Amino acid sequence: MAKGKVARTEVSPARSRQVLVLQGGGALGSYQAGIYEALHEGELEPDWVVGISIGAINAALIAGNPPERRIARLRAFWEEVSSSFGTRWAPLEAYRGFFNQMSATLALACGVPGFFEPRVLSWFGSGNIPSILSIYDTRQLRRTLERLIDFDYLNDGRTRLTVGATEITTGNSVIFDSTRQKIGPEHIMASGALPPGLPPIEIEGSWYWDGGVVSNTPLQFVLNEAESNGDLVIYQVDLFSSRGPLPRTMLELNEREKDIRYSSRTRFNTDASMKAHKLKVALKSVLDAVPQDFGPVEDIEYLRASACENSVVVIQLIYRKRPYEGGSKDFEFSRPTMIEHWTAGMTDGTRFVDEHHQLMARPRALGVTVIDPGMRDDRGA
Repeated sequence: MAKGKVARTEVSPARSRQVLVLQGGGALGSYQAGIYEALHEGELEPDWVVGISIGAINAALIAGNPPERRIARLRAFWEEVSSSFGTRWAPLEAYRGFFNQMSATLALACGVPGFFEPRVLSWFGSGNIPSILSIYDTRQLRRTLERLIDFDYLNDGRTRLTVGATEITTGNSVIFDSTRQKIGPEHIMASGALPPGLPPIEIEGSWYWDGGVVSNTPLQFVLNEAESNGDLVIYQVDLFSSRGPLPRTMLELNEREKDIRYSSRTRFNTDASMKAHKLKVALKSVLDAVPQDFGPVEDIEYLRASACENSVVVIQLIYRKRPYEGGSKDFEFSRPTMIEHWTAGMTDGTRFVDEHHQLMARPRALGVTVIDPGMRDDRGA
């Protein structure tokens, strides 16, 4: 090996653990269900599912049911929450923007079946903390989760589940993980308790809001644990794209701002983790060449504990919006739109599965490699 070069051992991602990472995004979440159906049909079942907000609900529906029941439970949830508008007819394309806005307005005024409903006199400062601090009531959601998720199955360790929330009084991100605690409906509801619409959730004396208040993408948690989990292949399903055109109207401005805000530094987190992981891999390679008796033992042991040697492949699958969608796309729950999102996820996921064997057949250097099938972007560190 040439002096000054760091060995770059190649590994096969085929031996890696499969991780499904699901971003928050409200009504857009049926796209994630379509992606999962494609992965399921391609026999790419995840070992670990991680979610924020609506991603946490989808993640719990996946981890909380055996593989043969997951699609049916995802479909049952999305058909229920999209059952109040447009179930018997689809609008003409020319009127689709108006139809979507009417559907979103209906959700705001009347709530969403199986999910949330408006509170009576909730703005007048009376009652307990949830009613004072929210516009809607989510007791329907709890009943839906209890009906569609087998929490005994979820907690028996077959598929790891991780969901993120925000602790209100500290402002810190909090992770609920099935390998560390028993997960119940309240943990899933906490991850999706987006203020001021949805109420905060109390768990063991602390109150929580939606994990997206701090970060809408839970990828960072997975990458932070990467070195302790061996080689990983991460399917990251985002519902908001950080890329987009310059707005031309105030309505487009609102949508573009929301896309940027909720894409939530995904690219920044990934790039930072790539650099950190590259440093850890290089450190491991250098330490392997250091004599055992070199330097203070405590310092060498600390460096060895900080080093790692594994491969992480991040595959980014990002929803691409329709021309008629606007700033209300994350709370537009009509049946035609739900089906469109699910079908788009199925299409994108199937395209990726078809390419999967070529993508995964290429050996990967130790470190983080990012693949965006939609943009044909392949970056490594």
